[in-house]
Amino acid sequence: MTTPFTITVRYFASIREAVGMGQETVQTGATTLGALRDELIARGEPWATCLSRGRAVRVALDQTMAHDATPLAAGAEAAFFPPVTGG
Repeated sequence: MTTPFTITVRYFASIREAVGMGQETVQTGATTLGALRDELIARGEPWATCLSRGRAVRVALDQTMAHDATPLAAGAEAAFFPPVTGG
């Protein structure tokens, strides 16, 4: 088991609207971005719906696009946002 550490989680666009905040400080034991997403989903609503595995959600770590297997460390900034379309 990993010792919990603190990170910043940022939410953008429709995800920010759903969770009602733009960012929060989170204590987590997650070792990857995917595990962090699962922890947030486990909180229940509204995270369960807007971050669900059936939804297309992009993720970044320290302002760089990343994927579920990207390692997470203390002091990191994780960001979740829906895919962006233009037109």
